[in-house]
Amino acid sequence: MNDDNLTGEFLELVEQHKKMIYKVSHMYCDSESMRMDIFQEIVINLWKAYPKFKGKSKISTWVYRVSLNTAISWFRDHSNHNNHIEYTNLIPGFEEENGTTELQDKIYNAIEHLGKIDKALILLQLDGYSYDDISEIIGITKTNVATKLNRLKLKLKDHLSNN
Repeated sequence: MNDDNLTGEFLELVEQHKKMIYKVSHMYCDSESMRMDIFQEIVINLWKAYPKFKGKSKISTWVYRVSLNTAISWFRDHSNHNNHIEYTNLIPGFEEENGTTELQDKIYNAIEHLGKIDKALILLQLDGYSYDDISEIIGITKTNVATKLNRLKLKLKDHLSNN
């Protein structure tokens, strides 16, 4: 495959998955400029890895994995920034015409208190990924995914009932 074809395929891939990439960058960054920085970092890492993609997993799974790994690494490298993250429209069906609901604010607050991997697990679950897909993206067993998600649900429920 020539470079023009590879570049064209890659640009199409980014266009098809830009909402996913933005959502991941949104989960780990608190300002628009930082989100754009991480978005660009994710695209760069996808570009570097794209020629090596062998198709052993779904392309969306691979994009998610690269995006999450990049975001987690970026967050660790830039940990001196404010850790407050404003969530908007991450949970489908929770939008309201006049802004967020009280329940939505509580849910976002609870998610904000989770660790980096736990945020990724919740994000993937909210996006409707199966335990198999989450296992592949995060790099843990399907059983571990189920266990962690059940514990996270209890943790979020406890946080919501205490606040």
